[in-house]
Amino acid sequence: MAMAFKMATTGMRVTDECTSSYMEMKWKKIHRYIIFKIEEKSRKVTVDKVGGAGESYHDLAASLPVDDCRYAVFDFDFVTVDNCRKSKIFFIAWSPEASRIRAKILYATSKDGLRRVLEGIHYELQATDPTEMGFDIIQDRAK
Repeated sequence: MAMAFKMATTGMRVTDECTSSYMEMKWKKIHRYIIFKIEEKSRKVTVDKVGGAGESYHDLAASLPVDDCRYAVFDFDFVTVDNCRKSKIFFIAWSPEASRIRAKILYATSKDGLRRVLEGIHYELQATDPTEMGFDIIQDRAK
């Protein structure tokens, strides 16, 4: 059985797949984004989907369910006005209006524990609909 990190506040466990996928995204740049979900029965945070290096932010937004909560991390690469290449990691807490109240509460109370495990996140967004996490918001935050 894989070793997992326990999140103290809710008893949720973050699987090794979550941390290893995140490290691959952060250091090796082989993923553009990772979507995480909570398995309510096993009380574990697991990887739901991984976006390849060639995928975009729009692919991430299209991959989020309209009726269930998720967490996502996105590696945003950009060039500054000084022509320097930079990268910022965004943490997105997705909690759409159509999701169950139980799921919203579970994701809200487990968020900080997952963020502590995923070191090196620069910015956080909380969104209930796609307009709250548009690409223009990502660009503005990264500047």
